[in-house]
Amino acid sequence: MKQQKAGHIINVSSVAGHKVRAGGAVYAATKHAVLALSEGLRQEVKPYNIRTTVISPGAVATELPNTITEPDVAENFHKFYETFAIPADSFARAVAFAMGQPDDVDVNEILFRPTRQEL
Repeated sequence: MKQQKAGHIINVSSVAGHKVRAGGAVYAATKHAVLALSEGLRQEVKPYNIRTTVISPGAVATELPNTITEPDVAENFHKFYETFAIPADSFARAVAFAMGQPDDVDVNEILFRPTRQEL
């Protein structure tokens, strides 16, 4: 990317990188770290016309709820996702939006979630 003086790096964070819930501090910290890393990267690569975007989704219908091993937490996540999760193509549209901007526009961050999701 540096040699061609063009490119686009997209990192994935989460609403949890912006809103911390009780019991979710460690997860939120990892997602907030993605924001900090991406901002530092943005500053380092801007002389090379490389764009950086962080996409922070809320509840999107993915396999995430199936990866939780703690039974009570998993049950709550499944209920939450069944109630609120929006289709995965909403994430794809966010990526397409960021990448579809003219070369002189760098969309640094997109935070989105289901309309009915509180956090």
